[in-house]
This record gives sequence, C-alpha cells and structure tokens, in this order.
Amino acid sequence: MGSVVGVGSVNRDDAASARRINRSLTAAMEKRVLVWMAERAPRWVTSDQLTALGLTAQIGAGACYALARWNHLWLLAVCVCLALNWLGDSLDGTLARVRQQQRPRYGFYVDHMVDIFGSVALMTGMALSGLVHPQVAIAMLIAFLLLSSESYLATHTLGCFQMSQGLFGPTEIRILLVVGNLALLRSSYSHLFGHTWLLFDVGGLIATAGMFGMALITTARHTAELSRQEPLP
Repeated sequence: MGSVVGVGSVNRDDAASARRINRSLTAAMEKRVLVWMAERAPRWVTSDQLTALGLTAQIGAGACYALARWNHLWLLAVCVCLALNWLGDSLDGTLARVRQQQRPRYGFYVDHMVDIFGSVALMTGMALSGLVHPQVAIAMLIAFLLLSSESYLATHTLGCFQMSQGLFGPTEIRILLVVGNLALLRSSYSHLFGHTWLLFDVGGLIATAGMFGMALITTARHTAELSRQEPLP
C-alpha cells in the first residue's frame, strides 16, 4: 500500500525503534512513580487489563460529563474516571517494560487507537453536558486528532515519538480538566472583557488554538527536517 501512495514500504520496526520524548512538567516524577508501581503490581495485573481500564475510564468520564447536565456533582465522578484513566493509560507500557514483556508494534497501535476512541467518547460527553457549546467540543476533538496524526506520522518518518508538546502532556491535560471540573462546581461561567462566557468554552477555545498552533509548528519543523534529510538530487 505504501508504494501506491509514493512513500515507500512501511518499516515494521518503526514503533520499536522510535525514540520517545517526554519533556512535560510532570514527566520525571511520573516516570519514577510508574516504575515504583509497576515493580509492586500483583502478577495477575496485565498490561492489556490496564489498557482496558484506561479506555473504560475515559468512556466513563464522557458519560459522567453528559450526566452533569442534570447534576454538577457528576463532575466529581469525572475526576475519579480521569484518575483511573491516568492509571491505566500510563502504567500499561511501564508494566510491560518492567516485566520485559514489550510488544512495541502491538502496544503502539492498540494504545493510540484506544486514545482516539477514548477522546471521541470524552468530547461527545462534553458536547452533551451543557457546560460547553458542542461546536467548541468538536473543534477540540479535531485539533486533538490533527495533532495526534502529526505525532504518529513523525514517529514513522523521523523515528521520534513526541509524547508531550512543550511542557504539556496527557497528564497535564488531565490535571487541567480536574481543576476545571472543580471550578465548575462553583460556577459554569467566566467573566471576561465585560462579557459572560461558559468557563469550558474559554478553556476549550484556548486548548483548541494551542493544539492547532502546535500542529502547525511541529509540521513546519518536521517538514524542514525531512527536507534536509532527503534533499532534491
């Protein structure tokens, strides 16, 4: 299939050999905590179980956002689901590495398809919550998928898997969502420039602009790098 579109055949070892880069604020501390947890995890706990936990929790977070339309206390359940999502999504790969049970191509594919399905569920729940306009939730989802696609393509073409963008990674995003949820328990609105806005509309538009901007910057940087590596004859 690769030769048909003119990019050559896919290297089956791309996921295995790709360099993982995570420069987020919590990366160093998180890595130590995850290794500590993986070394002490019961033998019956498997990486696939943790992956399933992460997906189920993210779907649960979306469902709880939708239920928050009628009772904002469901936002507390969203926070619990986000914590469980962090546990499953972050610990599955570490557990496999600690136990020397890595399946790089399997893990790369499954983890990122789980991320995509989970993100669709989360944003759908937000769109149904009444706490953010559906258009903003859709824009966030599009921006996330665009940024994710760039990351996956860079992994294949440059052998570099960017786990964070600048100082922000998945863990920082979860923390921001938890803080936002707690703020929503006080009020769903924010007052800026003499106008009243939905708090999550403001945060969602900022997040969307940030993700689109990062996608544009990384695309330009990686295009220039690939052009240097493959100059015209």
